[in-house]
Amino acid sequence: MNTEAILTDASGAASMRAPVAVSKPVTYRIVPTAFLVVYALLLALALGLGSTYWVLKGDPPLGSLQIGPWKAWPSLGSANADPYMRAILAQRGEVPLAIGEGLGFTAMTDSEGRPLDSACTYRIGSVVPTARLWTLSVYDQDGRLARSELGRSSFTSAEILRDGGDQFMIALSRSLQDGNWLQLPASGNFSIVLRLYDTPGAAGTGLDESVFPTIQRVECGA
Repeated sequence: MNTEAILTDASGAASMRAPVAVSKPVTYRIVPTAFLVVYALLLALALGLGSTYWVLKGDPPLGSLQIGPWKAWPSLGSANADPYMRAILAQRGEVPLAIGEGLGFTAMTDSEGRPLDSACTYRIGSVVPTARLWTLSVYDQDGRLARSELGRSSFTSAEILRDGGDQFMIALSRSLQDGNWLQLPASGNFSIVLRLYDTPGAAGTGLDESVFPTIQRVECGA
């Protein structure tokens, strides 16, 4: 009797054990080499086109000269311009000044590094580097000359009003100002371009911040 009871209990315990999991065979998928090659080529093409688009939408990434808020590319109009510069010029349709002609500087911030905003009023002066002729122009955020109620978007050194010390001050604002005044776009950011013609610093040498006009933000309105 005891032996039968033990056998009965053993068979019951065996029936309560968890079933043994049957492992499934591991399968491998072989990717064709041709597919990997095509994928790598498409990825490289996408990265190349994306980086090219990003570069063409901005300023040349190499060869810049920064003096305060003013920035220039001395070799932009030379035969030594790198491929990035040439591609950007071709895309924009611009003709830069050659080294023997002069040098152009662009400012997109004031002298304290704040982005130029059409809602603010600015004062620019009062000196510029030595040059036979210079011009100062205002462009809107799309790179077009700013439209003005007076039909003026720039000044030249020949027509600017000066004080007794041969210094000048240009006001930038949306509303009319006395003296030398350039009207800003109705809204958005803008940039200022200073072009120096027939200047000793056409190659970007011998120039420092003391001979460049400061860009002072006076106030900002609604």
